[in-house]
Amino acid sequence: MIVDLFFFPVFFFSLTGGVILGVALWLRHDPKTSNLLELNFDGAQAPSTFYISVHILIAVGAVMMVVGFLGCYGAIQESQCLLGTFFACLVILFACEVAAGIWGFMHRETVSKEMMNYYDSVYDKAMTQSLTDDKKQAAASVLKVFHETLICCGKGQGSTFFTRLTDAVGVTDLCPSGGTTSCHNRIQELFSDKIYLIGIAALVVAVIMVRTGSCTNKL
Repeated sequence: MIVDLFFFPVFFFSLTGGVILGVALWLRHDPKTSNLLELNFDGAQAPSTFYISVHILIAVGAVMMVVGFLGCYGAIQESQCLLGTFFACLVILFACEVAAGIWGFMHRETVSKEMMNYYDSVYDKAMTQSLTDDKKQAAASVLKVFHETLICCGKGQGSTFFTRLTDAVGVTDLCPSGGTTSCHNRIQELFSDKIYLIGIAALVVAVIMVRTGSCTNKL
C-alpha cells in the first residue's frame, strides 16, 4: 500500500523541516549575532548579509513542514494527485537548496569581512580626537557592544594593547576586563561557526530530499 511505503519517509521529512526551522530561528535570534547585526552608527546599519542565508533556511524549513504534511495526507488518502504535487514541490525545494548552497559557498568569507570592516570603521571613529563629543560617544557605545558581546578588544596587533592602555589611563572606557583577544578573531570565529552550521543543515536537507524523492519514484 502507498501509506506503508510512503507515509513514514514523508513524516520524517516534515519533522526534519521543523528541526531546520528551529535551528534557523535560533540563528536569527541568537543574542550574539542579534546584538551585532542590529547595531547602527551615524546612519550606517551593520551588514546583514548573514541574515540572507538564515531567512532562506527559515523559508525552507517552513515549506518542508507544509509540504511534508501534504505528502502525509496524500499517502493516507492514497491520492496520486497529492503525491504528484508533493514530488513537484520536492524538486523545487531541492533546486532552491542547491542555489542557496552555491550562494553560501560563494559568500562564505563575505559575512566576516563585512562585519570586520564595519567594526574597523567604528573603532577608528571612536579613537579619533577630531570628532565631536557626541559622535565619539555614539561610536564608543557601538564599540562597547562589540567588545562586551564578543569579550574582545581592538583590531589586533598593536591596537588591542593601545586600547587597553587608553582605558587604563582613563582616556577611554571601551574594553571588558577579560577582553584581550582581537575582535577580528572573535568575529571570524562567530560567523564561521554559524555559516558552517547553515551549510550542514543545507546538506542534511538535500540528502533527505533525495531519499524521500527515491521513495516517491517507487510508487
